[in-house]
Amino acid sequence: MSGWYFCYQPNTTETLEIKLRQATPNDLTLLEHWDSQPHTIASDPNDDWRWESELQRKPEWRELIIAELDGTPIGFMQIIDPAKEDSRYWGNVPDNLRAIDIWIGEQHNLGRGYGTKMMKMALDLCFAKKDVIAVIVDPLESNTRAHKFYERLGFKFVERRQFGEDRCFVYELRRGIWETKQ
Repeated sequence: MSGWYFCYQPNTTETLEIKLRQATPNDLTLLEHWDSQPHTIASDPNDDWRWESELQRKPEWRELIIAELDGTPIGFMQIIDPAKEDSRYWGNVPDNLRAIDIWIGEQHNLGRGYGTKMMKMALDLCFAKKDVIAVIVDPLESNTRAHKFYERLGFKFVERRQFGEDRCFVYELRRGIWETKQ
């Protein structure tokens, strides 16, 4: 999907435009900065994203995405096919799923609706592939704000699960639920 842009179409009462683009090696400094922010560390304390090497890789099972608000980067998303992902983070999962990681880069941009718009756009990208049956996420067990965020979007709690050092809740959004919310 080289060079794509996906635009959130604001309704008549909105004035902001969020665009999604692929992350590139030129985003290294920005992503390292965002990854060092206290709110980002609190939501993902034990992961090393290895940005310098990962921005160079383009595996077919992953998309690294920067969200921009009126041309200014505001957040990051990763969409993966967890059945094909090479670290086997999700373990043995069925085909036709997607998993999403999402964060807002700067603290002052939290709570402004940007994450909701970004996530809806990511879900549209995931479900645009007709074989995708569900999307999964894994917020920390302690991150009740994230739990409410996902539940508002239609995600259902599946299980508590340990990923490395992190105790997480696994949530799933099935295609049929997403389609009824559109």
